[in-house]
Amino acid sequence: MKKYWTITCLALILTACGEGSTETKDESTAIISNVKHPEWSKDAVIYEANIRQHTQEGTFNAFAQDIPRLKTMGIDIIWLMPIHPIGEKNKKGTLGSYYAVKDYKAVNPEFGTENDFRNLVKTAHDNGIKVLIDWVANHTAWDNVWTETNPEFYTKDEAGNFMPPVADWEDVIDLNYDNQELRTAMLEALKYWVAEFDIDGYRCDVAGMVPTDFWDNARKELDAIKPVFMLAEGEETELHMDAFDMTYSWELMHLMRKVASGEETPQAIKDMYTRDFQRYPKGYYKMNIITNHDENSWNGTADEFFGPSQEAWFVFAATTYGMPLVYSGQEANNKKRIEFFEKDPIDWSGGYTFNQLYQTLFSIKEANPALWNGDFGGSLEWIETTANDKVLAYKRVKEDHLVIVLINLTDERVEFEIDRDYLAMQRVFGGGVFTVSKNQLIGPYRYKVFIK
Repeated sequence: MKKYWTITCLALILTACGEGSTETKDESTAIISNVKHPEWSKDAVIYEANIRQHTQEGTFNAFAQDIPRLKTMGIDIIWLMPIHPIGEKNKKGTLGSYYAVKDYKAVNPEFGTENDFRNLVKTAHDNGIKVLIDWVANHTAWDNVWTETNPEFYTKDEAGNFMPPVADWEDVIDLNYDNQELRTAMLEALKYWVAEFDIDGYRCDVAGMVPTDFWDNARKELDAIKPVFMLAEGEETELHMDAFDMTYSWELMHLMRKVASGEETPQAIKDMYTRDFQRYPKGYYKMNIITNHDENSWNGTADEFFGPSQEAWFVFAATTYGMPLVYSGQEANNKKRIEFFEKDPIDWSGGYTFNQLYQTLFSIKEANPALWNGDFGGSLEWIETTANDKVLAYKRVKEDHLVIVLINLTDERVEFEIDRDYLAMQRVFGGGVFTVSKNQLIGPYRYKVFIK
């Protein structure tokens, strides 16, 4: 575990990284979810692992060797992109898409054997890290075993042929959840990996394209084996009610980019939280991302979107309401768009650019309950400043625990005032105990974080 004493040590050795409030609180919603988040998720940080590209070897065993480093950085959950065999028929590129699953109860031989996968899970668990695997329940490869054994599991066109769920997803075919036998088979496959390999849950691809009642039932069945954690690729409110612990915060990601580019002001982010705290159940989890596999490969790298402001925006993602995500290579400031259907290893030769920053942020997240997830954590309260169009200023509050974050989102030094002085706060970056004064000066794209 990341003990509190490490915060003080880190704070003392790091150089300074930067030079009446309105409130947004999760208590505002009247919606109550039936999902019980696992206790271990309360202060968790999640890492998305692209097995094919994470190492030169692109194997389970090679990735497992990196797990102790991820633990030291502060990772608590590893989400593995799909581990299953990839279909050959109509595949894209040389190696095909991870999301074209050929067999739900087998592992991709490109990555290794079942025993290799067991070793990966054990290594993670030995390091105190939980493991989720990516689950593609909406569609399969054209040559999935079910196309031969159970063709009735699939949606058919008017001519009785298999069909893609979306026109340009021509390497996969749609599953028909009106078929009860399909639901049973899919549920049995989900239970298999929890019962036989001791994984801790799932990240569910395009979860909103699968009937929510299937997920609701699946969560109950999986929890009967062991308490699991469920992440949905989606934003629908109903996903939080009975099935999923966490959904994506796509809206926040897009707003962060728009504010970074000048298309929006920070007020747009504040307005989003106001809406979210009203529409989602009390204590909901959202995953805060600045990049992931889809964004990197298809839309652009974090460096492309944020440039010199990337550090500042990740400080926000890691300290605002929600659970921060790190994608393979993000900690090294990967600046290339990784090929999706080919072997294209991440270049780690430049070192782990953001490792110390991430380690510090994740340490304070664990140590200070104000930064914990959902109801375990504190409220999000915006601090009014005299530079609201240039600065994000906020505090997270949980009982007598307090975190104050001040971020300059511009390429110029900003002088501004906050609502009042805050006494005896520990400065995270730079060390020492200070009064957070009403008058503030922060350099371009820099930030200040204080804890109490």
